Amino acid sequence: MSVADIPVNVHGTALVLGECGILVMGPSGSGKTTLALELIERFRSQGRFARLIGDDQLFVENQTGRLVCYAPPAICGLVEVHGLGVRHLPAEPAAVIDLVVCLVPEKDMVRFPEAVTKQLVGCQVPRIDVPAQNVIYGLRIVKSWLEMPPLTVI
Repeated sequence: MSVADIPVNVHGTALVLGECGILVMGPSGSGKTTLALELIERFRSQGRFARLIGDDQLFVENQTGRLVCYAPPAICGLVEVHGLGVRHLPAEPAAVIDLVVCLVPEKDMVRFPEAVTKQLVGCQVPRIDVPAQNVIYGLRIVKSWLEMPPLTVI
């Protein structure tokens, strides 16, 4: 087993929208879970597939050059909803991650960002920045990204 085969624990929330795996990362309280739950709800309300992979702590690993994400078994299907506590949600056991969404302070947002990637366990994955604690803006940015080729999942 090489170092690339060993799962790495990351702080984030992961979900699947259609055929696109998304990993939302950011500091505690930045809105990772809120954004993920709203994206899931929006997709489901349109009759589209949307499912949580995991919330808070996730494992990522490099599988033949693709970033794969899954929740530790002890917390699979659990999500902490702010103000309500821990809740159960249907969850996918794992998914390839196609996009990393980084929640950043709004003051750090760039008006015309260049295409960037996030490197995790040796995998380069497209990355977009979204203002922390701003679900509406975050929804718009993620939706726009999903509509662009080559993904076009909306």
